[in-house]
Amino acid sequence: MAEFRVRDLSLAEKGIKKISWASFRMQVLRHLCIDFEPARPLQGTKISACLHVTPETAVLCSVLKKLGADVFLAPSNPLSTKDDVAAALVKYLGIHVFAVHGEDTSSYYENLNFVANAKPDVILDDGGDLTKFVHKEDLYSTIIGGTEETTTGVIRIKAMAIQGVLKFPVIAVNESLTKHMFDNRYGTGQSTIDGILRATNILLSNSTIVIAGYGWCGRGIAMRAKGMGARVIVTEVDPIKALEAYEDGFLVEPMIEAVKKADIIVTATGCKGVISKEHLEQIKDGAILCNAGHFDVEVDVKYLYENAQEREQVRDHMERITLKNGKSVYLLAEGRLVNLSAAEGHPADVMDLSFSNQLLAVMHILENKGKLGKVVHTLPHELDRKVAEVKLSTLGISIDTLSEAQSAYLSSWEEGT
Repeated sequence: MAEFRVRDLSLAEKGIKKISWASFRMQVLRHLCIDFEPARPLQGTKISACLHVTPETAVLCSVLKKLGADVFLAPSNPLSTKDDVAAALVKYLGIHVFAVHGEDTSSYYENLNFVANAKPDVILDDGGDLTKFVHKEDLYSTIIGGTEETTTGVIRIKAMAIQGVLKFPVIAVNESLTKHMFDNRYGTGQSTIDGILRATNILLSNSTIVIAGYGWCGRGIAMRAKGMGARVIVTEVDPIKALEAYEDGFLVEPMIEAVKKADIIVTATGCKGVISKEHLEQIKDGAILCNAGHFDVEVDVKYLYENAQEREQVRDHMERITLKNGKSVYLLAEGRLVNLSAAEGHPADVMDLSFSNQLLAVMHILENKGKLGKVVHTLPHELDRKVAEVKLSTLGISIDTLSEAQSAYLSSWEEGT
């Protein structure tokens, strides 16, 4: 059996059923696996991953295993781990898993240490923690390259590249069109609303929801909240994104004004201190606070706890915090990713696209060993298109193709009015 550190192997039967259902919905990844499996192109490859331990991640790990890789998995968030899935990965799929739901910071980094010390050829990261860890601990000598799944991680790793400390090439999977246009927008949009509703059971149609950040994630959350009847206010620091939100029909205000009328505040910026002391002093009594960004730094939870007159767990994943000024706020999922901590994360259908990009990125890294610079790369556009083409095929959708004359016209300059 694989090396492991999980809560309880007896949960495996429940977990494998969840994995089976996710696999059924992830048809692009299954299609790619069928195409590649006869050649077993990952035979002898070690892959260490720091990803959310969910059924969808399990499907990706199982595909990597089928293609010949030895896979080591740690969580990218202590509250997103599904213990039954972790058990099933070990017992039924032979994946080395080091993850326990709700583990503390010390345990989290111990698990990162396990996968980092496996001497991987490729690492898969979600948030940049594993990439940072292997650099700080000098555990990168065997690594040919890595991938990064999310916006926050790409920002961190690009900073490493700019400072000249990145020791291997990294493919920013998040910058593939078939990742961020679908996963970030439709996946985060739906799963964030799902997390809020599971934690609170409130009615959105009579609520004012403030969304911090109008990137692809913020767009998706705003679109879904509006669709359920909420009044949506967007806050931004980027004038172009702020203008886009306004043209999309949303109110745009500074956060210091928006908090005064917010029933729900969702942060989705990838930055820290989005909800800070100054905002909490002005916040509407009874407001719900939650985060859809990768790390738990967007809401100043430390300030909340230090200035709490009273704290009470009123529902699963929802804590009422009464501040010294007498106001109460309701914090969801300890300020961590609400869609993964209070719900199940993105649907398998959209993670199918993201993890197909991950698979193709691993193949690209290995096929181009020694040829890629130690910077952040994007997946070649033809591979991005391939994911979309396979997805359309699995949906039974056909599209037009350019004729020779049309292709010639689009690549020429001679023809005009």
